Amino acid sequence: MTPWEVVDRKVEVVLIEDHDDFRSSLEFFLNGSGKVDCRSFADAESALLHMRTTVPDIVVMDIKLPGMNGVDCTRLLGQRHPRLPVLICTVHEDDEMIFNALRAGASGYLLKRAPIEDLIEAIRQVLAGGSPISPAIARRVLSSFRPAAPAADDPNALSEREREVLDLLCTGMSSREIGEKLFVTANTVRTHIRHIYEKLHVRSRVEAVNKVRGRKG
Repeated sequence: MTPWEVVDRKVEVVLIEDHDDFRSSLEFFLNGSGKVDCRSFADAESALLHMRTTVPDIVVMDIKLPGMNGVDCTRLLGQRHPRLPVLICTVHEDDEMIFNALRAGASGYLLKRAPIEDLIEAIRQVLAGGSPISPAIARRVLSSFRPAAPAADDPNALSEREREVLDLLCTGMSSREIGEKLFVTANTVRTHIRHIYEKLHVRSRVEAVNKVRGRKG
């Protein structure tokens, strides 16, 4: 089964966006792709009411919304529907909003200025287990999450290669993609990831980057 084939039906998307023109054009584009059944809402409260009875496959959401903002909505959705992924699609790229959204449980962070076709690809990546992030956001994340050089005798110190892998994990790359980037096998990358998790005492990508962010703070 491909990431688009969800129980022999189109992928159900809830879009939460308060700008009427952007919401209408994005809903039209998504529904016209032939892969998506999109239902849009202008505020988080209306979408949350809808999702009490109908849970989609993914939520695409802006951050700045009337009433409840996208970060708080993401956090609430994580409590109500832990397996429901949320993809942030916004114009905002300041550090606080990025990190708050990721901490709240967002699966990806896309800027609205990206080509609209990138949104379809980002949805596909999220459904495949990835964490797509716009390149401009990835650079900010990498800069902030990159750990300070540890003491040479620290048994939990990440090696140079492990830091490279961690940086690429932050961009949403899969093990295969990281392997191609670093010219190693996907199995080798998975071994590095396992060592990173062991050294940082975490169990997932999000926990790893948050742990590194906490060390810097």
